[in-house]
Amino acid sequence: MSCPADPPSAYLYLTTTGRKTGLPREIEIWFVESGGSLYVLAEHFHNAQWVKNIEQDPRVSVRCGARRFRAAARPLDPRRDAEEWRTVQRLAREKYGWGDGLPVRITPAQG
Repeated sequence: MSCPADPPSAYLYLTTTGRKTGLPREIEIWFVESGGSLYVLAEHFHNAQWVKNIEQDPRVSVRCGARRFRAAARPLDPRRDAEEWRTVQRLAREKYGWGDGLPVRITPAQG
């Protein structure tokens, strides 16, 4: 999975479904790519409203550059996904100089 843009974008646009309203909620957020997935970091971990939305409904849509697609999102578990978590943090530090927060994996929908 890649997020092509010309010029390359530092951001993607992630749309979740509001857990209370059922309405689309879009955020602009930094991202990194690894192993065919995109990752975003939630600075406020599970307190971020968009993370709470994902925990209720993992179906999201993503817009980066001219590309739009449906995907599934899942916050990483610090123990079960420890190696992946460290990789995402390292990639974010290399790209943005910041890599703290809860990594959330975005996997494009099949079909």
